[in-house]
Amino acid sequence: MKRRNATKKEPMLLGWRFLTVCGVILFAFVALFARAAWIQVVSPDRLRMEGDLRSLRTAVSSTTRGMIMDRNGEELAVSVPVQAVWADPKQIHEEQSLRKEQAWQALAEVLGVPRETLRARVQDPKRRFVYLQRQVTPAVAEYIRRLRLPGVHLRPEERRFYPTGEINAHLVGMTNIDGSGIEGIERAFNEWLTAQPGERRVRKDRTGRVVEDLGVVSEGREANHIQLTIDQRVQALAYRSLKRASEFHRATSASLVMLDVKTGEVLAMVNTPSFNPNNRGQYQSFRARNRAVTDTYEPGSTLKPLIVVSALENGIIRADSIIDTNPGWVRLGGKRVSDTRNLGAISVETVLQRSSNMGMVRMALQETPEQLLDTLYRFGLGIDSGMGLVGESTGMVPQRRRWSDIEKATLSFGYGVTVTPLQLAQAYAVLANGGVRYPLTIVKRSQPPVGEQVIPRQHADDVLKMMESVIGPGGTARQAAIPGYRVAGKTGTSRKAIAGGYGSDYVGVFAGMAPVSNPRLAMVVVINEPQGDQYYGGQVAAPVFAEVMSGALQLLNIRPDAATEEQFQLAGQEAKRGPHT
Repeated sequence: MKRRNATKKEPMLLGWRFLTVCGVILFAFVALFARAAWIQVVSPDRLRMEGDLRSLRTAVSSTTRGMIMDRNGEELAVSVPVQAVWADPKQIHEEQSLRKEQAWQALAEVLGVPRETLRARVQDPKRRFVYLQRQVTPAVAEYIRRLRLPGVHLRPEERRFYPTGEINAHLVGMTNIDGSGIEGIERAFNEWLTAQPGERRVRKDRTGRVVEDLGVVSEGREANHIQLTIDQRVQALAYRSLKRASEFHRATSASLVMLDVKTGEVLAMVNTPSFNPNNRGQYQSFRARNRAVTDTYEPGSTLKPLIVVSALENGIIRADSIIDTNPGWVRLGGKRVSDTRNLGAISVETVLQRSSNMGMVRMALQETPEQLLDTLYRFGLGIDSGMGLVGESTGMVPQRRRWSDIEKATLSFGYGVTVTPLQLAQAYAVLANGGVRYPLTIVKRSQPPVGEQVIPRQHADDVLKMMESVIGPGGTARQAAIPGYRVAGKTGTSRKAIAGGYGSDYVGVFAGMAPVSNPRLAMVVVINEPQGDQYYGGQVAAPVFAEVMSGALQLLNIRPDAATEEQFQLAGQEAKRGPHT
């Protein structure tokens, strides 16, 4: 009886268990179905976003910064491929690569960094990216690649290289480690030289392989090259000569600017001291200043030809006038203005030839301040050159409500006004070009420029002829003479202003142009604070002018205008015979 009851209960127990299992399965199925429906229908975006975060990447195309070249296509700044060494601290800790002491020591030695410093950079396992060193050479990159250190990787980048080194350092400038211009042309035209990398959206698998290309995010833009007006042959000649003179006279600094008077193009612009832009470890900010456009000086007697033009234009004198400088001195406002000796009654040409302060004072006192200043502005003084160079100064042309006689007098021989070497070179280019002023440029133009007649041609030509006598036997710049060429110019020596007056330091200047018969080049040389007994412009700056101008005239194949026909024939015969006859 008991066995029969047990038999009846077993099927009931089995049925209950079966139903429970089926219920659980059904519940799980319903839950899975509900979850799938929730994910796919109600809220699919979150997981899709999570998946995209793990697989979608933006691939950036490589770019190269534009080149900077001289007028003849010689490279002044180029980009070379290098590598950056970076590390993934999380991967390093996961794979315990820090235990590879020998490999880390080798990495530290090739990078020139203490091993402890490298290990300190990768100590934080939460970080995923840290630079170990930027811009390593391909040889070093290959060595690091062979170390096979887990978590240490390489990525391509580029480094700026300057083939001409310190010669063009101030003008061309340099970039920072990320390739952005921070000095010179590199900074002034940074946007033009910089390429815009293109971006594409891609999907990658866990190993980094591209499995799907999803299209272009943004189009790239190629970098632009810049061709400067600089002639590297003249630039190198100018830098060598200026550096030698600066060191010989122990000058604080020096600058040289050469212009093509027919186009307004800058053919050379150099300064000392300079620096090597390829060696960032020796970079010093005071060496990086392009003093030819940033530093201003009182031009001294180099301003006198411009004042003579003003006197001619306003009818104060004629080209053949005689100026009475007796007794060789005058007292104005309690201050004495004088020449080194009494020159008596002299011509306007002699005023410039002998650099007579008294002669300039006689002319300037008959003009109004407005007439004097208007002339200076038309020559380009006190205004921006428009070249867009970094840190360019406009100089200072004084503006006063009332002018005393002594203020007009000192202005006539170059005190009380400041100019940059570039501005002074432009003023002399105007004189050389018959009174036509061309806009200055450092970038090669595609179209010829349009000049503006700022002073009458006759007055410019008259003053140019007067300035030729400054180079002659009786002038103050005999050392600026160039065999075979007619040269015109003017020396200038000014004392440097200090608080309360003028100190004992000088600035020696020479500005000139050649050849006089058909002027092509204008140049200014400034030697700042020369030490020793020689500090006059005719002693420290004129020899540099002669050396550089002579070389430039020959390099540019400009015909000598002071040689006789017989000398030309002899030169032609020697050229035909050759060097071995």
